[in-house]
Amino acid sequence: MKKTSIIALAIIAIAIGAIVSMYGDASTYEGFEVSANNPGKEFHVVGVLNREKEKYYDPQKDANYFSFYLIDEKGKESKVVYHNPEPADFDRSEKVVIVGSMEGDHFEASKILLKCPSKYTDNQVQT
Repeated sequence: MKKTSIIALAIIAIAIGAIVSMYGDASTYEGFEVSANNPGKEFHVVGVLNREKEKYYDPQKDANYFSFYLIDEKGKESKVVYHNPEPADFDRSEKVVIVGSMEGDHFEASKILLKCPSKYTDNQVQT
């Protein structure tokens, strides 16, 4: 074989190896039940804030501790602990996406992504 063919095959093999290794580390969208059955594995959980239960954030005591209760899309509720300040407009969010893993009786979030309500409504848009 030519040297260029060998180099091309080596590059393809490295690319396939990189894709396979990234696929194994990719987190998936699931609910709290699946996360609880796979502790330590990272998942994305989509849900809504349970406004009837207390959320806790006291920056005077610990500015890097925020907890709240989230109901996932399958109806299961869990306490979520986030070791960062409360995100801006958290209370206004329609949906919340948390990234993290289940640790015992609560979900440890490493990221919180918010879907806030649109500032545009149907009656404002006219053609």
